[in-house]
Amino acid sequence: MKKLLTLILALAMVLALVACGNTANNGGTGNNGGSANNGGSADEGGEADLITVGIINNDPNESGYRTANDKDMKETFTEENGYKATFAYSLKNDEQIAAAQKFVQDEVDYLLISAAGTAGWDSVLQDAQDAGIQVILFDRTIDADPSLYVASIVSDMAQEGKTAVDWLASQGLEEYNIIHIQGVMGSAAQIGRTGALDDMVAANENWNLVDQQTAEWNAETAQQIVQAAIDSGKEFNVIYAENDDMAKGAVAALDKANISHGVNGDVIIMGFDCNKWALEELLAGNWNYDGQCNPFQASYIDEIIKGLENGQAPAEQVVILEEKGFDAATITQEDVDTYGI
Repeated sequence: MKKLLTLILALAMVLALVACGNTANNGGTGNNGGSANNGGSADEGGEADLITVGIINNDPNESGYRTANDKDMKETFTEENGYKATFAYSLKNDEQIAAAQKFVQDEVDYLLISAAGTAGWDSVLQDAQDAGIQVILFDRTIDADPSLYVASIVSDMAQEGKTAVDWLASQGLEEYNIIHIQGVMGSAAQIGRTGALDDMVAANENWNLVDQQTAEWNAETAQQIVQAAIDSGKEFNVIYAENDDMAKGAVAALDKANISHGVNGDVIIMGFDCNKWALEELLAGNWNYDGQCNPFQASYIDEIIKGLENGQAPAEQVVILEEKGFDAATITQEDVDTYGI
């Protein structure tokens, strides 16, 4: 009798456990379990539909140009436009190359690069190509085999420099005594804008470099360079600054020393990038020249990527953005409104 009672109790417990198991399974499938699985599938599908891009750029705080360039990229490479974008920033070439290697390891679909320096990119670009990742350069060129990137949307920095130097030559000074303030050494912008001036100085006896130093795009450093030249008694009549922020810093030093500049002033002021505030300085006659550097490349890259996704190779591997120089003697308010960034 005792054995029979024990058997009955054991059977009852088994039946209860089976009932609980069925209830849990039904609840998981019909409610929480179903929702979680469906949500996971939808998320995975959504991620799979996005084109992944790793974007390597210079520090957005580097200059007004770079701020505009970064803003343009962020407004284009959005989930709404079909992208999952990750950004990496540095003014140092080795840090950018390390970021590119990380993007290769992450297996992004596209690698977009505005290089801090022109050299050292071959190895990581080869790794990207081996991984099936398409590389697109923007803003700046690099010294690498063109077969390692699918497209390049860039400014012609050498032409920017030549346009500026040709303008300066047209001013017809008896003697050119120039303070040359350079950008980050080894960058495409620095190489192009420096090269044109160096060539002119080498070819003309009345062109002299009073000082030639890098301020790494920084206004405060440029101000210190010009202040040191003033304090040492150096005579100069031209400041050739490789971006607007450095030109601004140079002018601050002149103002502190009560040295006139701009139209009819003692010192010609030259900058690059065409920030709106810089073009307004031209319009007011405080500066003399500003060279355009177009920061808006994102729409070109978007078009290229969408074409590649549809099996269409770019019509041109290299796209050179059209740019011009502005003279204080001829600039208009319309120019400021149209070209100022």
